[in-house]
Amino acid sequence: MTVSSKITITRPDDWHLHVRDGKFLPSVLGDTAQRFARAIIMPNLADPVTNTQRAADYRDRIIEALPNEYKLTFDPLMTLYLTNRTNASEIKKAMDSGFIHAVKWYPAGATTNSDKGVSDIVGCYDVLEAMADEGMPLLIHGEVTDPNVDVFDREKIFIDQFLSGIIKNFPTLKVVFEHITTEDAVSLVESASKNVAATITAHHMMLNRNALFQGGIRPHHYCLPVLKREKHRAALIKAATSGSKKFFLGTDSAPHTKSTKENACGCAGIYTSHGGIEFYAEIFDKAGALDKLEGFASFNGPDFYNLPRNHDKITLQRKKVKITEEFTFGDEVCVPFRAGGELNWSII
Repeated sequence: MTVSSKITITRPDDWHLHVRDGKFLPSVLGDTAQRFARAIIMPNLADPVTNTQRAADYRDRIIEALPNEYKLTFDPLMTLYLTNRTNASEIKKAMDSGFIHAVKWYPAGATTNSDKGVSDIVGCYDVLEAMADEGMPLLIHGEVTDPNVDVFDREKIFIDQFLSGIIKNFPTLKVVFEHITTEDAVSLVESASKNVAATITAHHMMLNRNALFQGGIRPHHYCLPVLKREKHRAALIKAATSGSKKFFLGTDSAPHTKSTKENACGCAGIYTSHGGIEFYAEIFDKAGALDKLEGFASFNGPDFYNLPRNHDKITLQRKKVKITEEFTFGDEVCVPFRAGGELNWSII
């Protein structure tokens, strides 16, 4: 088999991204806009994006903070944060806005800034019905928050207790099972209808749970959902490189300050936008599936969201590039994924 040293693909999109707000925005947007034409922006700010006006204001702040060279080439795709008070009329307003493309369900307490999330999804069934009618996708952080459930089992239990029922009760609702981490999630998505898809992160395909404890506690490898066993990592790679249209790129890049990660109660999240497409190229290369990268990174997402595919191209080459130990993040610093190491692929 010929080993490619260079690959050209349609410019990809990031279907799951955190960029924070305020002083932090300018520090991270350039990494994403250099690589991706669009990104689904997560709404879990400290003051969540719960309605259309807040989404419009947040979008304006993102565009204002973009480096000048990307202001006309990068499109932030906004989302709403589902709460117990979200109503069907807000879904209609969001759909009519043209810039809101999904609603995110965070089970209350599941991850960063999720305390205002949904405590009873059954109470939101009228909203889910409105979303199905409008064609508005539901993005799901799929973990239960019951303290009696082992943290490594939270995704599997969520499938059994909640997601299977949602899919059954709302067969026309578009669902994206975000940042899946288990072979159970892969199986669920593969067996579901065409209305169910999933995003997969690079870090969940590059690391298993041993990475949390190599040489001591590794806070910069802590994310939610937490890293899983090797068999689950292998299942994610198999799914991503299979050519299935049900799986697509979502980095879940989630920057935090170094001080809040290296902390007695460190934050969950890994910053990967500095290698947002390069890490995936490395994964697909190792799997002997570079020919499947374009579908996963550039086609499957827009096709699922009923958006046009991008027209421009990017070229990646097998060339090592040093990764900085840390970078300026607001008035502090952030430690990126694989800090001090290397990217094995780079953008020409």
